[in-house]
Amino acid sequence: MQGNVKTRDAIATLILERLRAEQSQLIDQYQSSKPISTFIIDNLLPEDLAHDIFSAFPDPNTLVLRSSLKERKYVGVQMNAYHPLVAEALYAFQDLRVVSAIQSITNIPTLLPDKHLYAGGISMMGQGHYLLPHLDNSHDMNRQNYRVLNLLYYVSKDWKEEYGGNLELWPNGPKQPQRTIFSRFNRLAVMVTHKQSWHSVSEVKYPGVRCCVSNYYFSPLPVDGQRDFHVTTFRAFPGHPLQDAVLIGDNAIRTGIRKIVKKQSTFQKYEDTPNLDHETHA
Repeated sequence: MQGNVKTRDAIATLILERLRAEQSQLIDQYQSSKPISTFIIDNLLPEDLAHDIFSAFPDPNTLVLRSSLKERKYVGVQMNAYHPLVAEALYAFQDLRVVSAIQSITNIPTLLPDKHLYAGGISMMGQGHYLLPHLDNSHDMNRQNYRVLNLLYYVSKDWKEEYGGNLELWPNGPKQPQRTIFSRFNRLAVMVTHKQSWHSVSEVKYPGVRCCVSNYYFSPLPVDGQRDFHVTTFRAFPGHPLQDAVLIGDNAIRTGIRKIVKKQSTFQKYEDTPNLDHETHA
């Protein structure tokens, strides 16, 4: 596989073809799913290519295990350390043709890709891994642009919904019922990020790994019109009031510190990038 790796340009062309073919219904999906506007496209890439991307994912033990009250998952951003197909797949979503196509679907002006991988990368979630309900950090590294879209491409072959590791959206906040998006193989989920876009990842119940290629897009203007700043903000799953209180206090402390210290240190950058999950995401 390494001797004949599909280039990011070729992968971007395939993504672009699918986006254009489904554009009308993707616009309908996005517009009808407020306040957490979302669209989903299945069979994004040819199945054999999607399977090759999955097979190219690294051994999870070579990634960083992020383990805390808030999350448990493997994340990776050192793309030159992995099989080249993984990087080509990741950067294909940053191709300006793909960015433009998604801008046409979402009608968000001036979308900017995450070329420095402040928030993007790959994630792997094994049995017992999860991500609590949270709002993504509102800005990019230099706090110049707003984070406005989250792109999650799932590549785990033969993954079943009951295995867990699914994206959960909480349109009325983390105390109200959620909407679940199954992390189906070869599925791209694109969701808006703003002050109401609470989302989480359900606990993985299966002794396998759910693999995801994560990208974010930014814009000079907030998608909801609210010029505000917040760090990655976590809440507990329903039914855990003590944990929720601890997380609310933690959110307030971190936000206060970041408002005082605008320039991020390397440590702060790491702390405020949950989803590179980096799912990150999700």
